[in-house]
Amino acid sequence: MTPRAVLRWTALLGAAAVLAACQTTPKAGPETPATPEAGAASGTAAEGTGAGAVQPVRRPGPVAGAPIPGSVQDFVINISDRVFFDVDQYEVREDAAAILERQAAWLNRYPAVQVRIEGNADERGTREYNIALGSRRANAVRDQLVALGVSPSRISTVSFGKERPIDPGADDEAFRRNRNARTAIIGGAR
Repeated sequence: MTPRAVLRWTALLGAAAVLAACQTTPKAGPETPATPEAGAASGTAAEGTGAGAVQPVRRPGPVAGAPIPGSVQDFVINISDRVFFDVDQYEVREDAAAILERQAAWLNRYPAVQVRIEGNADERGTREYNIALGSRRANAVRDQLVALGVSPSRISTVSFGKERPIDPGADDEAFRRNRNARTAIIGGAR
């Protein structure tokens, strides 16, 4: 073999080595099999899965069961994060007082949790009136939680007035749902 042929072969083998070193194995994703065996066909050609067909990796579904204790989901599902008010009122109703007792017990069980009480109103009335009413509702809820033993340093309040309705409708049922105060967990939950 001539020196020139050896040089050519060396260059070709070197290029092949560089290309082989640059090649990577794709990571498993929703469309990529986790292992070569996962992509192998297990069905017949009639089923549309030939020997070269790539099958997507099946991801496990959501875990069934109860929410994690101390989590936002635990609070929303098991306690309730919202209380409702009568028209043009900010006094805590009896049904709301029962929810606030459960909220206080939960918050006292998880002392690292910080909350923000968000006061809301329905769309009737001026923006200024509804901001003031939402503020009174948020403060009424805050005062009730503090009276039930929750540290005031863990609670902030804000009024959204009629700016964040939970029901976009314009009937009595929508108005009823939008007259509320929401206890939003803003920190410390699991």
